[in-house]
Amino acid sequence: MSSIIATVHNIQTVQNLNIVSFTCNESLLKMMSLDLEEQIQKGTKVLLTCKPTAIAIAKNFQGQLSYANQLHVSITNINVGELLSVLKLQFGEFVLESVITTDSQKRMQLQCGEEVIALIKSSDLSIKEVL
Repeated sequence: MSSIIATVHNIQTVQNLNIVSFTCNESLLKMMSLDLEEQIQKGTKVLLTCKPTAIAIAKNFQGQLSYANQLHVSITNINVGELLSVLKLQFGEFVLESVITTDSQKRMQLQCGEEVIALIKSSDLSIKEVL
């Protein structure tokens, strides 16, 4: 699991659906949630998590995308397997992990030290704990 410490910036609620915005490393992240603990309010520090398979990678991207979370990261390590490749991504002081197909890694010619965008859908981000 990839983890990020962030601060709740805003909470939008309609019926039982919540869109929670967070700030971290001068980036705005968003999470979609049906259930939200009462202690989670604006200004609350939380530990966010995301599965490595839920982090997509964009390189030389231009245009618009529906992904709410588009994080500028640097690739620090690539472990190339026969079918899957694991990328370590530096996002400020946090290390994220992305699992993509090796075909994608080769097609994109991803290399260590390269700047890319990590894409995370708001439905794939979750609060692990309140800090």
